[in-house]
Amino acid sequence: MRKKRRNFSSFDLAEAFKELGLVKLIEWNLEIEPISPGDFYHERMRRLKEHFDVATSERAKELLIDAICDEALVNHSQLKMWKAALIQSEDLTGMADYVAAPKRRYLDTPLLCVVEAKKDDFEQGLAQCLVEMKACQESNANVGNKIEIYGIVTNGDGWKFYKLSTEEQVYETGLYTMLEIEKLLGALSFIFASCAQNIKTFAQAA
Repeated sequence: MRKKRRNFSSFDLAEAFKELGLVKLIEWNLEIEPISPGDFYHERMRRLKEHFDVATSERAKELLIDAICDEALVNHSQLKMWKAALIQSEDLTGMADYVAAPKRRYLDTPLLCVVEAKKDDFEQGLAQCLVEMKACQESNANVGNKIEIYGIVTNGDGWKFYKLSTEEQVYETGLYTMLEIEKLLGALSFIFASCAQNIKTFAQAA
C-alpha cells in the first residue's frame, strides 16, 4: 500500500530539517548588482499603500510580493510565476504560494518556490520552503533534470533567499528589505537569472 503524501504546511522546522537530512544551513552571500525600480513600480506601490492595508492584512501583503516579483521579472522573459500551485513528489504534496517555472501554458519543471511568511513567522515559512524545495527537486529528477532549486521566504517587506544544491545542502542569505529596494531587486533578479540558467541546461541536455 502506497504511503500517503505529507502536506508541506504540516512540517515544523525540526521536522523539515530531518526530512532533508540537514543539521545546519550554509551562509550564502549573493554577488548582486543593485537595480533601481522603474516609475511604474513607484506608482504601483504608492497606490497599494494608499488603498490597501498592506501593513497588517495577510492577503494584501500578497500584493506587495506580486509587485516586487513583477518588477524583477522584467528582464527574465523565460520565466512565469504561478500562484497557489500544486507541487507533488513521491512523499510530499501541497499548494505553493508562488512557483517560478519555464514560461508555458502549463506548470512543469518548477525552479523556485516562494513562501509567504504568514503573521511574519519566518521560521514556519522556512520549514515549508525547505520541503517545497525538496519536492521541486524531486519532481525535476523524475524527468532527468538534476538541478539546484531556489526558495524565498517573505512577508512582503523582508525577503530571505535559499538554494537547495544537488549535493542536498541548503544555503541561506541574510534579510533583504524594501527599505533598500535596489538591493532587494538585485538579489531577486540574481535568483531569477539562476532559474533561467537551469532552463538553458534543460535545452542543452535535450
